[in-house]
Amino acid sequence: MIQPTLQALCDPTRRQIVKLLIKGPRTAGEIAERFDISSPAISRHLSVLREASLVEANRDGKCIIYSLCPDPLEDLGDWLREILTENR
Repeated sequence: MIQPTLQALCDPTRRQIVKLLIKGPRTAGEIAERFDISSPAISRHLSVLREASLVEANRDGKCIIYSLCPDPLEDLGDWLREILTENR
């Protein structure tokens, strides 16, 4: 199940969002502040990351808080280590 992870991470903006969320949960507004693109574009990126199970969204009043889901990244890391080990 690494294909959805790879597809989601092929975009540099989504990779930056993942790096930002490594530091802790953020609201959509806090995430959008870090980029020079529109809020709807950030929402689309967050949707792709959610569909790939890389982030989860939880409502807190009017805000949606996004947090990183590490399992897909760990699966990708395991796969990469396996590939590197086989090639030695």
